[in-house]
This record gives sequence, structure tokens and C-alpha cells, in this order.
Amino acid sequence: MSARGPRLSIVIPVYNERATIEEVLKRVQAVPLDKEVVVVDDGSTDGTGELLRGLHDPGVRVIVQTPNRGKGAALRRGFAEARGAIVIVQDADLEYDPADYAQLLEPIERGVADVVYGSRFLGGPHRVLLFWHSVGNHLLSMLSNMLTNLNLTDVWTCYKVFRAEVLQSLTLREDRFGFEAEVTAKIARGHWRIYEVPISYHGRTYAEGKKITWKDGVRGVWCTLRYGLGG
Repeated sequence: MSARGPRLSIVIPVYNERATIEEVLKRVQAVPLDKEVVVVDDGSTDGTGELLRGLHDPGVRVIVQTPNRGKGAALRRGFAEARGAIVIVQDADLEYDPADYAQLLEPIERGVADVVYGSRFLGGPHRVLLFWHSVGNHLLSMLSNMLTNLNLTDVWTCYKVFRAEVLQSLTLREDRFGFEAEVTAKIARGHWRIYEVPISYHGRTYAEGKKITWKDGVRGVWCTLRYGLGG
């Protein structure tokens, strides 16, 4: 790590992911990049916090946020703590593979992008399940595109990569999954250069711990309209 900070900050919001967080961190640490890992435990109640506090890895910073406030709030805290020139969001549930970091970073490092979204719908390998979730994702992305005049295929992807300057320019408010719609609308208004790249996706079922529900979809519509119309 240089005196000016690492090349990459990986921000991982965590809520009740004791079964997967160690493997996620193992995979993240296996990626050969100059990086720091910022984990924000968002009020976990399943022992995740205790597990994280027991880690002894100088490359991982653990921040505890209580009570549980949601993914957006955890990400805001992680972004504020990040020291890298580039920041990537990583979920803690093994649905997204850190082996994709190189292709996510490439447009920024080539100097053609300020923000990169990793799309689950551009042809990368993915587990086949949850048809209605796919439909919901497509509809929400279409609504977002109508309001932002972008042509993204996957607004609600976890894998979003930002030059640090982009995040510093944004004032974010959403505490939960509405973060995805809010940050997309505000990036579009800022006229930042956005790229999409295909990623692999290993989705979970609800029995395996998936947390997003139809209520988040309703909130997603509201947030897409609110921020897409200038909120």
C-alpha cells in the first residue's frame, strides 16, 4: 500500500452473513491487487459481528454499525472510510465473484469510464432460478433508464465501481436497497461516464439466505421515480 492509499477499496456491507463472510473475504483477499477491504457490520444478530471482530488481518478494517439500518446506510459509512482511488461494492453472500474485478476495473483504468456496473444480463455465466426476480430487475432497470436516459441492463446489480471523485461528488440518503436507484440517478445527473461489463452471478434462494423481498421492489419503484425525477 502506498503512502497515498491503496489503488482499490472494497466496501462490504454485512448483515447476518456468518455462513458466507469468511469465504467472501478469502476470495477477495485472493485477488492480486493493491487493495484495502472495508467491512461494515450493519447490526448483525447471528454472530457475524463476533466473527469479524476475531479477525486478525491488517488488510481488513471492520466497522460496526448498530442498530441495523440497511445496505445504503452501511455503504455510506464504508464509502466515508475508503481510502482507495477506486471503490467497489462487494456483497457478503457469495452471489458475486471477486474474480470479476479485473474486467470491472478495466474501463476505469483505460481512462474511458468513471463508473462501471457489472451486469448479470450481458451473457456471463449465472445460476438459473427466480424468474420473477429477473422480471422485476428488468422492469426496474427500464423505468430507471426512461428517467435517466441511460441504457443500463442491470441497475440493481451489486457490482458498482466508482472513481473516488464520483462518490465524493454525491450526497446519498437512502438507507436500504433504494441506494441502487438513487446512486444511478445521481450519477446520470452528474454526466459521469458509465460502462457496463458482463459478470458471473450465483444467485441464492430464500432458503439459502436471500433477503430482498417484494417490499424492496415497491420501495425500488418509489426511489426510481423520486430520484429519477430530480429528488
